[in-house]
Parts: sequence; structure tokens; C-alpha cells
Amino acid sequence: MKATPKTKTSKHYIPISKTKNGQIFNPNDEIWIFNDISKKHIINFSVLQISQNIKYGLKRIFVWYLQNRAVQHPVNMYNRLKELIQFLFEHYNYDISIITSTHLINYRGTLDAQHEWYLGSLSGFLKKWYEMGYPGVSKDAYSYLNETKFKSNEKGRAVLTMDPYDGPFTDLELENIQSAINNSYANGNISQEDYLLIWLLMVYGSRPIQFAQMKVCDLLSGMVKDNSKEYIIRIPRVKNRKKPRSEFKERLLPPALVKVLFDYRDNIKKTFAGVLDNIEQSPLFPSEDQQRTGEFAYHKSSDTITDQVQKVIDSLNVTSERTGEKIHITPTRFRRTIGTRAAAEGHGELIIAEILDHTDTQNAGVYTQTTPEIIKRIDKAVALQIAPIAQAFAGVIFTDKSQAKRADDPSSDIIDPSIESESNSLGKCGSYGFCGLLAPLACYTCGSFQAWSDAPHEELLITLLKKREELLEITDHRIASVNDNIIFAVAQVVVECQNINARNILEVTQ
Repeated sequence: MKATPKTKTSKHYIPISKTKNGQIFNPNDEIWIFNDISKKHIINFSVLQISQNIKYGLKRIFVWYLQNRAVQHPVNMYNRLKELIQFLFEHYNYDISIITSTHLINYRGTLDAQHEWYLGSLSGFLKKWYEMGYPGVSKDAYSYLNETKFKSNEKGRAVLTMDPYDGPFTDLELENIQSAINNSYANGNISQEDYLLIWLLMVYGSRPIQFAQMKVCDLLSGMVKDNSKEYIIRIPRVKNRKKPRSEFKERLLPPALVKVLFDYRDNIKKTFAGVLDNIEQSPLFPSEDQQRTGEFAYHKSSDTITDQVQKVIDSLNVTSERTGEKIHITPTRFRRTIGTRAAAEGHGELIIAEILDHTDTQNAGVYTQTTPEIIKRIDKAVALQIAPIAQAFAGVIFTDKSQAKRADDPSSDIIDPSIESESNSLGKCGSYGFCGLLAPLACYTCGSFQAWSDAPHEELLITLLKKREELLEITDHRIASVNDNIIFAVAQVVVECQNINARNILEVTQ
């Protein structure tokens, strides 16, 4: 039977409405589409196995939620409700005309302890539906929801267990990501935008939607009392149910990022000169095409930024020392890492909530309960075993020293005077720039390091391990483990040199 079009005189007609963020939509349509800075949201009533009478009441409830809540919340409720209705249709084999307590009890019976929050999160929506007086939820269902306590979504499990796939990164994993990003950018393998986006994510732990809302005007500079310059980034707040870009958190920029970030900003402004009326409103991370209009014209969506981060880091093939596999990357893991590291440094819930821009401390407490997974004791055997997995060494190993860059330049020698050996030269620096970092330790994680296959790397490894043990006796694990990434890089060179020398011996004997 063909549906009757809803006119202004129709019993089930609903006036044209506007969402909280100002998007106009027609509630009488079967499919509602909303575009915001995060992504395209769809609420499709045509796929729900419900009667026309209940559909009218349901649309009325969704109109109220869209007028009073951010779009993401009613969309989440739609997804939870769709699962409930799908279960009821399959169980009873007819379109639902009213949701009863029996329906809810049977549905709850299909949910395990980890997913009971599905119904718990939907409970408020269903109670609001009944309270507004529209058909769809029975009185006994309303009473059941009021009298029943549902298990909530288990918060913080990934953090508390240091989950290797969804929890915070270990110090070693994070250092390997940082080294891989730096080397990849230095070699021209990733773009400036990719480099800056991932570094800002690592430094601030902001959500993708916050990066999606950023504009070039959010990078600020000014003079402070001692006449020095201060550089700030304004990060839009997104969890306060207010209009996008109505509130910001101002954060100091790390000095190492200032020049490259402001150069990048100036290039973005040049790109949008003549495209936007006000180039200060140019997106900091622009989309290649104009998918949106208005305030967020040319802005990427948060989903696009999430995909971008995952794609870039995935291409670097960074391995986790815990799993032996490529590190599983999500923006949330960087955020959890910042909270965990703040707790390890002794900060309390209030400070952690401020760092992560939480509106309260209810989710910050989980970080103070976390004991980071630190390798308390690393001996030579452990270092040599973990080193090939950790992949901390970024340079190359030469058996023929004449093939190295700057082979005839004595100033490029990497030397450790503390090593008592016939030769204390560990290799060559293949870069003509002055990095200003501490050699030889910083060299092992640098892509410009050219290590000799016959150098005393093993002696350096033993020295580093001895110093680590000494620090453990007089300080804490966090300070003692500061050079762990370098230890694994040196150990990796030792292992690879052993393999090279073993192959050479085999070839000679054959």
C-alpha cells in the first residue's frame, strides 16, 4: 500500500524543524541527513520495522532531541534503537506498534555483561518518549526502566589494563612512533601536514573533531613580560554541548614545532587567498574539495582526519615490543597516553582533567589508578631479545667503510671516548647539518647514522645497561628508563652486526 503524503492538514504532519546547530530539515521525510564537522549523519526511518503510528511518535522524539542536543547524541540513540527494533522484529515476526516491558526484558536477555549498556544508554531516550506523551512506549515499559539499574559502559578498562591494542602506548612505543615520524618527514616520505597533525596529536591528545574545527587564526603569538615571544595554539572545545568554536583552550606550543607550524600556516593562507573572503578563517587542515559550506567550508571531517592519522602511521611499519606486530593506531590511544604519563609524573585528577580538557574529573580517575607497564629490569639478554621487535635503530650498517657518506671527513666520526677499545669510532654521520644532539646516544635513533659492523657497539650497550641499573638504585623507574629506546637501538645494531659477521665467517669457510 502506497504511503499517503503528509500535508499540513494531515494528522501525522510535523512542521519543518531546525537542529540545535541551525540545520533545517523536514521531519516528514523518511530519511534525515545532517552534515556537521565530524561527518554525515543519517537517520533512516524507512528501515525500521514499526507501525506508522509509532513512527510518528518516534519522529517527534527525535525532533526534540535534535533541537536540544548535538546531532551525535540522537544519532547514537537511533543506532541503539534500530538494534532493539531489529531484535523484536526477528523475535516476534511483526512490525512493532508499542514497546513493552516484555520486549525490553527479552532484549536485555540477549546482551552479555559487556553490552548491557546498550539498553542502559537507550533507557533515557525511551523514558523521554513516554513522558512526552507520544505513542510508542507502554506504561509498564516506563516503570521497568525506572526500576531497573543497568550496567554502564565499562570506562577505563583499556587504560587500567594497559591494553596493547586500545590502551596507552608504552614509552618505547611512543618513542618509536616519534622517531619514525621525524625520520619519515626528514626523508620527504610524508607531507608537512601529516607531520604536524600527528605531532599535535601526540603533544595535546586532542580529538579529531577538534583538529577538524581548527583555523589558521588559532595560531597566535605575542610578547610576554620579559619581552620574549610566546606562541599559542587555540584548541576548540567540543564536549560542552555548545556551539562549535564558541569556547577554546589555549595551549603553549613546543618551541620545536613553532617555525614549521607557522610556516605551514602562512602557506595555507596563501592557498586560500581569493578563495575565502577572510583568509584568517582558512582551515588549518583543509580538505581538497569543498564538502561543506558556511563556517566550515573546506574543512576536513573528523573521520577523514582519523583515517589520515592511521594511514600515515600505518605506512611507517612501527612495531610494538609487546605484540611483535605493527602498532595499532587510533587517535584515542594518544589521548590515553597523555593521561597515563601525567599520572606517572604525579599529577592528580584535577590536573589530568585540565590537560585532557574534561569538563569534570569522573573519567580522569582511571589514570591515577594505572601502573604503567615499565620493564623494571633490562639485562643484556632481554635487550638483545626485544631489540629486533622494537626496531629502534633508524640508521644503516656498513661493512665497507669507504661506501659511507663523508667517508673521508674526520669531523663526521661518531666517537664515544668512554669506550676502551682499539677503536672507539662507532660510525659516521651522513648528514651535513649540525643537529646539536648528544652523540653517540642520539645517533642510534637517527636515520643519518652509518654504523660500522666491526665497531664496539656491544661495549656501549653494556655501559648503558650498567648506568640504567645504577639509576634504578637511586631514582625511580621513569627516570631510569629514559634511555630505553636508545638501549634497544644499540642492541639491535649488536644483533645485526653479529648476523653480518656470522655470514662473513660462513662465506670464508665455504
